[in-house]
Amino acid sequence: QVQLVESGGGSVQTGGSLRLSCVASEYAYKMAWFRQAPGKEREGVASIVREALTDYADSVRGRFTISRDDAKNTLYLQMNSLQLEDTAIYYCAARVQFTDWTPTLSKDDFDDWGQGTQVTVSS
Repeated sequence: QVQLVESGGGSVQTGGSLRLSCVASEYAYKMAWFRQAPGKEREGVASIVREALTDYADSVRGRFTISRDDAKNTLYLQMNSLQLEDTAIYYCAARVQFTDWTPTLSKDDFDDWGQGTQVTVSS
């Protein structure tokens, strides 16, 4: 089981930026960021397979960038132009065992999860 530790959350005003990090205890070829707002389902935000294959939710495309540094087993999420609706707990997810090369935003495709980091956007 991969241990995942997120950091970088906090409070920011609309239009601001945050960078989330997730350190993994071992390499996972497929990783992703999910988020869950109060009273809502957990939803996929961005996914990355190896270093270059990515996918984004329509709501964040063009504002968020997912990346990874495999030398450090670290996943990142750069969030720009933050909006009120981006407020949520953000979770890092990982899959070690190979299935396919497709980045995915489905919760069912990931086996390991971090504890989450809170992101709050205010006006």
